[in-house]
Amino acid sequence: MITRFISRLFGRRGASPNGNTDATRAAPARTQPVVPREPARYAASAEGLRRADVPSSAIRTCETLQKAGHKAFVVGGGVRDLLLGLKPKDFDVATDATPDQVTALFRRSRVIGRRFQIVHVMFGRETIEVSTFRALQTDAETDEHGRVLRDNVWGSQAEDATRRDFTINALYYDPVGDLLIDYHEGVRDLHRRVLRMIGDPATRYREDPVRMLRTARFAAKTGFAIEAGTRAPIRELAPLIHNVPAARLFDEMLKLLQSGHSLDSLHQLRSEGLHHGLLPMLDVILEQPDGERFIRVALTRTDERVLEGKTVSPGFLFATLLWQEVRTRWAQRLEHGEQAIPALHETIDTVMAEQGARLAIQKRFIADMREIWTLQPRFERRHGSAPARLLEHLRFRAAFDFMLLRCDAGELPAELGAWWTRFADADAADREELLAEAAAGGSRAGGVANRRRRRRRGGGRADGPADADSNPAAGDGGPREAAG
Repeated sequence: MITRFISRLFGRRGASPNGNTDATRAAPARTQPVVPREPARYAASAEGLRRADVPSSAIRTCETLQKAGHKAFVVGGGVRDLLLGLKPKDFDVATDATPDQVTALFRRSRVIGRRFQIVHVMFGRETIEVSTFRALQTDAETDEHGRVLRDNVWGSQAEDATRRDFTINALYYDPVGDLLIDYHEGVRDLHRRVLRMIGDPATRYREDPVRMLRTARFAAKTGFAIEAGTRAPIRELAPLIHNVPAARLFDEMLKLLQSGHSLDSLHQLRSEGLHHGLLPMLDVILEQPDGERFIRVALTRTDERVLEGKTVSPGFLFATLLWQEVRTRWAQRLEHGEQAIPALHETIDTVMAEQGARLAIQKRFIADMREIWTLQPRFERRHGSAPARLLEHLRFRAAFDFMLLRCDAGELPAELGAWWTRFADADAADREELLAEAAAGGSRAGGVANRRRRRRRGGGRADGPADADSNPAAGDGGPREAAG
């Protein structure tokens, strides 16, 4: 507290230990957005909002709160996506009822969150997130960069709308009364296809640096142009991303990768200067033709799965994004004479230790990533009982899909992927023929055993990753069981 007070009092200058400049080290006085007195009101159905498109769970939540004398609206991304003709992933409700009042009305509900308290109301497998209107505050607890740390002061609907990030996310829809309420010309911005921050963008980014990532994600998802004032501070304030808790950063990156527009989102991150440090060497990967090819193939398939309503495993996603770093470092260890498999395990340990400090990838996802990576060398062994044993592995399908991505990106021979595709679906007799075919075709000559022979004759590096100096990798989900 004393350090923070002195910093603000004297405007301490210079770079911070993590390399931040004066612009990001000390936050200026917070500029509060102007709260509009009256909103614009629209007949929701006239704007294309149909009650039939809203799940019954969200409607029942609004009805129950309204019958108890409270205001209640569907709000945020659900309303935005419906107006854009998209299928929302979830529907949130905003109300003037406090969390305790909400839980008193719904038997299956619970309060969650520390920084911002919200209520989860459960309807079978569906969960509706209910938040209380929040007030604007001039004295909210912040860190030295202006990031809000704790804030649970309830307010009016107008204040709640003004606290939201973008105008297109600050629309309130009452499915019971067929009413759409707009405090910040969000409907106009939707028609103009413009992404605009509510209030002073620099202040809003300091309050929550994740908003900069959300700007990139929404721009990629909607195809909207970022309003000039909203874009202007991002490159200067980008280092503030390093002050975001790792768990929140992981959640936001996962939303970006599972948005259905992941490749566009990564390019948008780079365009706004937000990619440095989020994933190892992401800027380098995106600028190299081979790495670009892997990312394009992998993330395109992920986007296809998402848009088809299929799930995508976070472990698979991050395994593809971090594979380039693993593969490059593995090849370096092999060049120094280390044994292939131990070198691969040690490389994985190093990369995950470094990345874990930034993205807080959950242990269960890390376990999936490890298995996907460590199974890759086994696809080159197409002789004896090795292929059959690999088929029995719990993570075979995810590792197989990963291997196919490497083939499609040119990192492995296409013949290898075709052989395994046939082998995985073949019966016992056909598998024997495939093994004989692989032996006759010299599959072992393309694998680990033959590289050892070449090394003994003075030829290449033994036990290395196939084409270790060719296409890097860093992408996403596979075709079949990429969902995990």
